[in-house]
Amino acid sequence: MKKTILPFICLVSLLLLVSCESLSFYSQAIRGQLSILSRRENIQKLIDDPATDAALRKQLTSILEIRAFAETQLALPVEKNYASYVDLQRPFVVWNVFAAPEFSMTPRSWCYPVAGCVTYRGYFSEDKALDYAATLRRSGLDVYVGGVAAYSTLGWFADPVLNTIINRDEHRLAALIFHELAHQRVYIPGDTIFNESFATAVELEGLKRWLEQAGSDDAADILFDQANREQRYRREFVTLVQGVIPPLETLYSSHLSPEAMRAEKAALFEKLRQDYRQLKQGWQGYSAYDGWFEGDINNAKLNTVATYFNKVPAFEALLAETAFQLPDFYDRVDALARLGGEEREQALARLTP
Repeated sequence: MKKTILPFICLVSLLLLVSCESLSFYSQAIRGQLSILSRRENIQKLIDDPATDAALRKQLTSILEIRAFAETQLALPVEKNYASYVDLQRPFVVWNVFAAPEFSMTPRSWCYPVAGCVTYRGYFSEDKALDYAATLRRSGLDVYVGGVAAYSTLGWFADPVLNTIINRDEHRLAALIFHELAHQRVYIPGDTIFNESFATAVELEGLKRWLEQAGSDDAADILFDQANREQRYRREFVTLVQGVIPPLETLYSSHLSPEAMRAEKAALFEKLRQDYRQLKQGWQGYSAYDGWFEGDINNAKLNTVATYFNKVPAFEALLAETAFQLPDFYDRVDALARLGGEEREQALARLTP
């Protein structure tokens, strides 16, 4: 009970000290989180209820299997997380707003209680997210708004399964749950790249083990091959997108006029789209990233890719150093988390292949 109430006491106290803009933001955050908590339904009861749709019952049964695997095989802090279900009746739970200067790759950041400083601002309403994005855009910033299917409350609440993720293929659903539970295992307020890269490394290792335990029948082999291909495609996508960042940084440090810089920036983004079309020819029709390239590309959007993957190779190297023993790996990550920011960055750089 104390763990449930404390965040709201802190937030309500904070509301008395903030500006009107911040008051509006924190008010919608509290309402949004309360709405989710108040609508939770126990998964086991839904499975046992004969009125539950058969497809949903099958998906919820998979959730319980994924939870058990995460706890017993990945040593993740499952506790009461993902034991309940909420149908929000919308495609995303929150919409995150990202921003960066027009001629800089340095992301805009916002600071919050508990989470620290992060490179996004989240809204439970798409309209409010778009309104805030428009305000930032009018100030000359590059802005990107992305829908988020799930997030972690970092152990403050028992996170539910949402309708926004329940229809995913089982292996994709497992990967997402492993990722979000990893945030509850290690989280450094204010270090988004560390947090997301660590969680992504756990997600990838967890998914590998989840698929391996599926067995060696034909269906499992097909699924294993599919998941491996998708992981390879994701790595190639990340490598492609991050490849445009160095030339952009060179451009932004040049002495060109703003007009000339905008033209060169647009040319680099167009080449990125062309390179993607070329890359995709070897993807056997896989099209998950088409929407990313069809939309506007800008500095803020590029930063979302960098945030989640920049340090993944370092964590994968650390996992290998610990002989893929996850408890030992987590202990080493805990030790990194206790370092100061600069020292931690140096340690990760030494680990990076």
